[in-house]
Order: sequence, then structure tokens, then C-alpha cells
Amino acid sequence: MASSWARCSAVRQLPLRLTVGAFFLNSGLSKRGADEATAERLQQFAATTYPLLGKHDAQKFVRVLSAGELAIATTLLLPVVPAAVAGVALTAFSVGTLGLYLRTPGMRQEGSLRPTEQGTVLAKDVWMLGIGISLIAEGLNEHR
Repeated sequence: MASSWARCSAVRQLPLRLTVGAFFLNSGLSKRGADEATAERLQQFAATTYPLLGKHDAQKFVRVLSAGELAIATTLLLPVVPAAVAGVALTAFSVGTLGLYLRTPGMRQEGSLRPTEQGTVLAKDVWMLGIGISLIAEGLNEHR
């Protein structure tokens, strides 16, 4: 019975893991060849909320960001990685991007959590947070 439940669990996770994993794979691969201007823009944006990120070389920042996104893609796309592990990775990344959304001026409408046009690109990461938490819950249920 446990193996039957595990198969059903894996099937339920498949759409979540494939769609978000493919998104992270694309994002990580696209950042691998980032030029200096793109690297500096990404780093400056992140450093407005997380000043520590501005203390390193912009190209190194983008390489680490790309590697992190590719690592998350791997945890999501490889079915041998437990759901809870993939969920923790996705949740941690999403919390970081939602921090950018909440703390960067101009991302939200005044006095509201509703995004501005510029903030929509980060506000959508709340979906990834929900998926990450769902994978963690699913993974915890697998061990029962």
C-alpha cells in the first residue's frame, strides 16, 4: 500500500515539479551567459534589498544566482529527489524573491500588497512559494 501511495504522490507532484523545474532551468541557463551590464543590473536590484549582495563582483553574483537556479531545477526535475527537499529549495528561493517584492520601492501600490506593473514580475513568486510549501507537505506525508 505504501508504494501505491508513493506512486500516486509522485503523479500528483509531476505537473508542479515539471513546470516550475522547467522555469528554473530556463532562467538559470539564460543567466549563464549574462553580459556585464545585465549582471550589474541584476546585482544592483538585489542589493537594494539585500546590501550584502552588492559587495561582490557582479559577474560572480550572476554565476552564483545561475548555479542556484540550476540546482533548484535539478531538485525539481529529478524524481529521485524527495519532494520535501525540492520543496525546501523552492520555498527558500521564493522567500528571497518575495522579500525583494515586499521591500523594494515601487513594487507595490502605496499602502497595499497589490503589485504595481513593475512588481508583477516578483509578485508572481508567491505561486512558487505555495508550490514549495505543498511539496514539503507532500514529502512529509510520504514518510508517514
